[in-house]
Amino acid sequence: MRESFLLFTLGTLTLMGGFNPSASAQAGAAGNHPEQTDKLAIKTTALGAGRVAIDYASTVTATGGTKPYTFTASGLPAGLKINKSTGEITGAPEEGTAGIAAATVNVTDSSKPAKQSVTTRLDLWVYQAADKEECGQLSLGDNASFNGFVPYAPTDLWDTDISGAPLDPDNDAITSAGGFAGLYLHPDFSSPTYGAGIPYVVVDSSAQPLVPVDVGVYSGESDVAPEPIPITAPIEGAPADCAAGGWPHTYLGDAHVLVVDRNTCFLYETFNTHRCNGQWASDSETIWDLKQFEHRPWGWTSADAAGLPIMTGLVRYDEVAAGAIDHAIRFTMQATKNDANDGYFVEPATHAAGIYWGVSNVMGMRVRLKPDFDISGFSRANQVILTAMKQYGMVIADNGGYFFFQGAPSGHWNDNDLDNLKNIASSNFEVVKMTPAWPGWDSSTAPFGALPAIQSFRASATGVKPGTAVTLEWNVTGSSYLFIDKLGGVRGTSIVVRPASTTTYTLNATNDSGRSTRSVTVKVQ
Repeated sequence: MRESFLLFTLGTLTLMGGFNPSASAQAGAAGNHPEQTDKLAIKTTALGAGRVAIDYASTVTATGGTKPYTFTASGLPAGLKINKSTGEITGAPEEGTAGIAAATVNVTDSSKPAKQSVTTRLDLWVYQAADKEECGQLSLGDNASFNGFVPYAPTDLWDTDISGAPLDPDNDAITSAGGFAGLYLHPDFSSPTYGAGIPYVVVDSSAQPLVPVDVGVYSGESDVAPEPIPITAPIEGAPADCAAGGWPHTYLGDAHVLVVDRNTCFLYETFNTHRCNGQWASDSETIWDLKQFEHRPWGWTSADAAGLPIMTGLVRYDEVAAGAIDHAIRFTMQATKNDANDGYFVEPATHAAGIYWGVSNVMGMRVRLKPDFDISGFSRANQVILTAMKQYGMVIADNGGYFFFQGAPSGHWNDNDLDNLKNIASSNFEVVKMTPAWPGWDSSTAPFGALPAIQSFRASATGVKPGTAVTLEWNVTGSSYLFIDKLGGVRGTSIVVRPASTTTYTLNATNDSGRSTRSVTVKVQ
């Protein structure tokens, strides 16, 4: 393609009488040089993410000045190098390079008598291969397809097949009581015509920077850390930016924002989320590891009242179109059982939000569509949904509409067809055996145990120059999940950072009994 372009250019010049080899040679001999009219600049603003031991390719491009350019780089992860002529970075990141590498890239042109030169810093994220293999298949954008990826493992509580699980001993009493009996199923999602549903966005943190979120009311039960939330992220209910009533924590409603990072395989969820002048605030923030289901501490909420993830319980159009929903579905009841300690909850929930003592519904209670319920008369799409209700069931996640189950909005939903599900009565559902026995735990009876033990958390160097690679290492036991307050969710035992200024990093180790923390400061001189 490049040779064809050159031939076309030369041919055009010849026809126009504008190309004279001998004249060019004479100009060169006289010491004349092409005029330097454009300032040299590096066009690339971000490098693609890499994976340990996986072939990598990303190209630095430049504009202006006089070609050819010469490219050099320092600070690349071991195993990568830059082509001096093309600017292409290739190779395979070596083991131990997972983290953020701050590469210094220089481009020099061929201007005469004086060459132009420009330098910039470009961050290059390197992930463990498993992270990308498991989540890298997700599409990007609002309500994007997961392309077959199913969060967690088939043995986790959220993904367990409960079609053959025993009924709860109190099934008859619960399903015949007020607050359950006499209800009808209600899909709480739709096409954009009706605007119902909980939206989400899939991002790539190698291109989408981490940004802070100002967390308010439930900060003590939150995972407060920057997250890769784009400024255009959809907010449930679409509240106005800088909504009337005051920034940043006036109540707007649930106003959930769900962000899936396909590079790290972490999910970030916020509640009562505000956006104003390019900044974010919420009343709760939770980080979920999509490679394993995590228990939040007993008694802690999340962006959802039951202390559960929201994203993984939504009905999504891409999975319905593919023919199977392989997880339990989130649903709400108008009232859940109250007591002096705010009510009761059972696994997989960790938090209660009861509002009325006279009902039998509790947070985390799982129901399933009866196996003999005939779904053959429903559309293919509705059969996929109803099959999941038989196989994985539905989990009470919040107080809300009676027997409303939630999904993500999509232009592909047929609203009239979804309405057919509203004819299914609650009498066609049964309650799966609960752990612990009904009515479950409250905040005073949950089985608290030992906190995670952080044996060590240290930096490979505590006094460095700006941009120097520093390895943060930790040794933790008894933890369900980890995050670092400046970096978001982390796994394994180390990560590489390159602080530009003095930074204190705090490791948060959490399990179902609570949280342990330890900090280390890296001074930048």
